[in-house]
Amino acid sequence: MIAAPQRLILAGGLLFALLALVATAAPWVAPYDPEAFEPSRVMGAPTLAHPFGSDVLGRDVLSRVIHGLRVSLAVSLAAVAISLVLAVPLGLVAGYFGAWVDSAISRTLDMILVLPAMLLAITFIAILGPGSIVATLAIAVIYLPILARVMRTSTLVVTRHEFVAGARARGASHLRVLLGHVAPNALGPVIVQASILGAFALQLEAGLSFLGLGVQPPTPSLGGMLAEGRDVLTVAPWVEIFPGLAIVLAVLAFTLLGEGLRRAFDPKGVAE
Repeated sequence: MIAAPQRLILAGGLLFALLALVATAAPWVAPYDPEAFEPSRVMGAPTLAHPFGSDVLGRDVLSRVIHGLRVSLAVSLAAVAISLVLAVPLGLVAGYFGAWVDSAISRTLDMILVLPAMLLAITFIAILGPGSIVATLAIAVIYLPILARVMRTSTLVVTRHEFVAGARARGASHLRVLLGHVAPNALGPVIVQASILGAFALQLEAGLSFLGLGVQPPTPSLGGMLAEGRDVLTVAPWVEIFPGLAIVLAVLAFTLLGEGLRRAFDPKGVAE
């Protein structure tokens, strides 16, 4: 029998792979141009030709959902990747050296952590302007202290092990101990946390686009589609329902994958 963590990883991985494949192949999979107007199909109900119906400008909802999913996944994955690249060395150094190095890094990151995520993102975008790149950077900054703290905690646990003390006793340099012994054994909980944060990053991107602060029209985005469909929810609910379902499926994929990885590689809950 397949263990519960493996089932979660398999289910989340397959769902994520399917969504990523559809998003990557959006220009070829989408049946219509997502920005093409069709006046005769304004708020058209779902049909065989337009399975998800049409929006208030007659644009094909299925094509826009596919392209919007592509943007949302790209922003959320890029944001988490940037956070990881910055958080891993910061947390590693803070946890390994401790003392004033730990205090300096931790207190700086705490200044970011105390601010509400959406407020910090809005402030960031208000300074630099809206857009997918700025939204990516804003989300990366928001999750940087979370991943760094997880890496720091994991590093503190690993540095107590005898193999680290043995490496030091053999005269290994700090850099060699960090890269050869501590980092490989401390990365597990951080990867778990990053996969879970992918779901939150996607929701945050959708929220920013919903407010008009993320991806800018005419580029389709799932959050932007939700904003466009809220005024016609009672007469054309498909304009709102299908982008929402796409967000739910993407968040579910991240959550299943993250929970499966947590149970498999972080049974003691270090990443929590």
